Amino acid sequence: MMSGIRTRLILVAVGVLSTVSICRAAESEPMTSEQRQLNLAAFDQVWTTIHDKHFDSTFGGLDWEAVQTELRPKVEQAEGAEETRRIIEDMLSRLGLSHLGIIPATLYNDIDDEPVPGDAGGITGLDARVIEGKALVTYVADNSPAQAAGVGLGWEIVRIGGKELAPILQPLAAEYAGRRMLEWYLIRAVTSRLKGVIGDTVTVLFDDGAGKQVEKNLPLIQNPGKKTTFGDLPPFYLTIRTDTLPGNIGYFAFSCFFDPLTLMTAFNEFMQSSMERRGIIIDVRGNPGGYGMIGMGMGGWLVAEKNLYLGTMSTRDTQLKMIINPRAQVYSGPVAVLVDGLSASSSEMLAGGLQDIGRARVFGTRTLGAALPSTITRLSNGDGFQYVFADYVSRGGQRLEGRGVIPDEEVFLTRETLLQGHDAVIDAARQWIEAQNSDKE
Repeated sequence: MMSGIRTRLILVAVGVLSTVSICRAAESEPMTSEQRQLNLAAFDQVWTTIHDKHFDSTFGGLDWEAVQTELRPKVEQAEGAEETRRIIEDMLSRLGLSHLGIIPATLYNDIDDEPVPGDAGGITGLDARVIEGKALVTYVADNSPAQAAGVGLGWEIVRIGGKELAPILQPLAAEYAGRRMLEWYLIRAVTSRLKGVIGDTVTVLFDDGAGKQVEKNLPLIQNPGKKTTFGDLPPFYLTIRTDTLPGNIGYFAFSCFFDPLTLMTAFNEFMQSSMERRGIIIDVRGNPGGYGMIGMGMGGWLVAEKNLYLGTMSTRDTQLKMIINPRAQVYSGPVAVLVDGLSASSSEMLAGGLQDIGRARVFGTRTLGAALPSTITRLSNGDGFQYVFADYVSRGGQRLEGRGVIPDEEVFLTRETLLQGHDAVIDAARQWIEAQNSDKE
């Protein structure tokens, strides 16, 4: 049974399903009789999978039989594929958990094809966060259209393609105030508008923070990250950034926990070169998660003691501790992990686990709280189905689902520091590392 858990240990955040809305507009054709039967079979498959495999056999007190009785007739009357998906998603939402959702079959159409001009998936090379109600540029990739256009950190994104952002962000902020998904929904409303067809151009109006509004026409280019697929997931693009910061501090950031060979090779090389560094920073801000075992492998560079573990997975009948196996050579210096409200799943496992065993200090803002082991299977109608098969509790006994990882030092990005070219979270981690070294000298 344990080997089965290991092979299925994939912790993918709701970000995997965030592209669903992109594909819906194109799927409005009425269903054939055959398609209706396939959708009914898909509904039954989803219901049965939850009934048989959900880690909580009480379904949190939900009457799962009654849910089937209520919703299956609606699938029988559904007029199209999208309506069917909404009904199934309604069923899943009643469990009140992350990592449950439907991925439209259309997302799988081009998984094996390399992007070419005319394909969707073009990017501008900038990243953003909504800070105090404003969409601010927080990162500009090297050799990207955004960098070539001179876009700066801290610039406010005022308008994208003729759409003002304020009327979009303000209602979202009000609707989701106090809810864990607030930051995710806000930034999704921004970044989804900065993507499109490779070769197209998106026109963006910025406020440069110096009282001037600047309009930039940004070409959409292929994502330079390494395209990676896993099982029945849509493709991800793995990007890795390494640096040596002032004070001889190593910095390692990565976009997802996928492609273990590429990611762990890069991390191994980073750690091998970091043995004499005064500290290291692991940045998982914006990282939606992925393959959970990668975090255990990373932890092996950071602890010398045996039998330490990041947390525990529990199915209906089995428990599995996420044990860290120490390397022959380990790094003993200060370790900082950076997180934010978009850090999810495997990111939360890594940050929370290292925090609990006292091996890392966590900086930033509370994580998403979407930390349940899940896997994805294909349904009879071609859609993908992501479902939870285990619960997860961190080493310190906290259930991260719905709670998230609470940083040791809460640090917010600010426009003022961004405009100065500084990342306040990185700066706080650097200051802590420098203080740790000063105490030893």
